[in-house]
Amino acid sequence: MVLMRKKNREITDKNELISIIKKCDACRIAFFDQDFPYILPFNFGVKFENDQMELYFHCAKEGKKLDLIRANNRVGFEMDCSHRLITGEKACQFTMEYESIVGNGIITFLEGEEKLNGLIQLMKQYSSKEDFEFDDEILDIVVVFKLTVQNITGKRLKKNPIA
Repeated sequence: MVLMRKKNREITDKNELISIIKKCDACRIAFFDQDFPYILPFNFGVKFENDQMELYFHCAKEGKKLDLIRANNRVGFEMDCSHRLITGEKACQFTMEYESIVGNGIITFLEGEEKLNGLIQLMKQYSSKEDFEFDDEILDIVVVFKLTVQNITGKRLKKNPIA
C-alpha cells in the first residue's frame, strides 16, 4: 500500500472509488518495457464483486502491448476526471480540481463466456443499456483482458464543491 502525503485528499471508501471510476472515460495502463514504462490509454469496464475489483479492456489480436503482457502481466493503472482549473493572482496560486484513481494489478486474457462478460462490462461503462448483442466476427478478432486489482488509491481536490 502506498502512503499518501496529503491525507485530506485520499479516498478509501469503495463506493466513492467506484463513483469516480464511473465518471472516467479512459484508463491508462503502464506496462513493463525494459528500461522505461510503456503507457497506453484504453476504454474500459469495471466490475466490483465480493470486495474484488476487476477492470476489463479490449484490443486487436496483435501489438506491442500484448507482447509486453505476455512477458510480464503485472501492471500499473491510472484514470482521472472532474478537471476544473482554479486561477489565482499569481502563477503559483493556480491549481486544478480533479478526482483520480491509481493502482496496480495482474492481467489475464479471457476466452468464451468470460470474454463476452468482459465486453459487456466495457459496454456498461459507456451505455445505460443492460443487454448487448455481439457479432461472432467481432468476437473472433478482438482480445479481451481483465486486470484484477491488487492495490487501489483514490484522490480528490475540490476547492469549490458544486451542489
